[in-house]
Amino acid sequence: MAKRKDLLSRLADAGEEALNRLGDAPGMDRVTAFANSTRDRLDELTKRVRGIEALESRVAKLEKQVAALSGAKAPARKRTTAARKRSSTAKTGGSSPKTGGSSPG
Repeated sequence: MAKRKDLLSRLADAGEEALNRLGDAPGMDRVTAFANSTRDRLDELTKRVRGIEALESRVAKLEKQVAALSGAKAPARKRTTAARKRSSTAKTGGSSPKTGGSSPG
């Protein structure tokens, strides 16, 4: 039993000594600062993800409300779609005169 305790205390001392040497190594302060900043960033990211979950539930609720309201206002929505179709047709009509203008010249 005395040998085991002696062996374990030697290992513990060696581990402590290794950690002390590692702390004194050049550039270790940068590694420590990086580890701390990474931890802080991870904490911030976790908080943001929790906030996103709350926003997703609010968006889902609002989408349901919009769906319920759009059922009552379907004709107004069709007019908007028709206006969009007209504007896209005008765009294609605008490109035709260019080809017509280049033919006579």
